[in-house]
Amino acid sequence: MVCNCKVINFSKMGSDMGFLVPVEAEKDIPFKIKRIYYISDVPNDVTRGFHSHRYLEQVLICVSGSVKILVNTPFEEEVVELNQSDKGLYIGHMVWREMFEFSEDAVLLVLASEYYSEDDYIRDYNDYKNEAVKYFER
Repeated sequence: MVCNCKVINFSKMGSDMGFLVPVEAEKDIPFKIKRIYYISDVPNDVTRGFHSHRYLEQVLICVSGSVKILVNTPFEEEVVELNQSDKGLYIGHMVWREMFEFSEDAVLLVLASEYYSEDDYIRDYNDYKNEAVKYFER
């Protein structure tokens, strides 16, 4: 797995009456949650993301459907498919991400460690690489 990323397996409880997946902040999620949002109704041919965060941490959970996430650093990359509601992808500091191949019914829930701040985003890949090389060489 790419540095500063990991797959999180959540508990899944249920029966023939359906399933419940509890997600508990600071227990299942390795940070205090300050913001929650979700992405839906993304056409299959659209790729989103194209950025990194300097300080923000996130956990992405595809609660319906499927989506692929490209995560990379200047030194490694991996594509993770999220297609089970009891799995999440933790993305830490200074990891570039791109989300693509959203299924028609995909709903991607994002739990974030910080409130929105445009200053935390790195949106140009060359700028990202320059900052990330210094960050990961510490």
